[in-house]
Amino acid sequence: MQRPEAWPRPHPGEGAAAAQAGGPTSSAGAGEPSGLREPSLYTIKAVFILDNDGRRLLAKYYDDTFPSMKEQMVFEKNVFNKTSRTESEIAFFGGMTIVYKSSIDLFLYVVGSSHENELMLMSVLTCLFESLSHILRKNVEKRWLLENMDGAFLVLDEIVDGGVILESDPQQVIQKVNFRADDSSLTEQSVTQVLQSAKEQIKWSLLK
Repeated sequence: MQRPEAWPRPHPGEGAAAAQAGGPTSSAGAGEPSGLREPSLYTIKAVFILDNDGRRLLAKYYDDTFPSMKEQMVFEKNVFNKTSRTESEIAFFGGMTIVYKSSIDLFLYVVGSSHENELMLMSVLTCLFESLSHILRKNVEKRWLLENMDGAFLVLDEIVDGGVILESDPQQVIQKVNFRADDSSLTEQSVTQVLQSAKEQIKWSLLK
């Protein structure tokens, strides 16, 4: 999937301000003919991961709906209180659509406007979870996330950039993350692979 820089890019705050004021937004899939409004690429308002006590582990906000850290933390706590004891995967809160998924002691959230397509938000959530599952070796839990936080941020940056969905295929995300890791510095996982390879070479040299 190519990055859509060449597409029309409205200001990311415009949709949030219109939603708060009760006016029309430029969000695609709001039910109006495409000739009447420009589809917006700014689909995602926020992505965050909380632990099972509702404490933030990772978060990125892509517009000015919650401009301060304090407002973000209050929002996250309220969302956690609303969703942590339910079996659903979608919630509507504060004029926003929220899709979420739990895994052991983690809660993953993707937030869009009230007009946003729920399936599109869910595709981002699924891609995030499956990509994290790969880099955490299927241990999608707090301990492993904290130990691989750099990789988690790389994953998120490959999926969403400035509120724009760049990728929803986990395999493509992992390929790009591995390329970026190789291109910059060795990650903890790649260091482990190098050490394992060195051990194998030493073992075979001793057997000769």
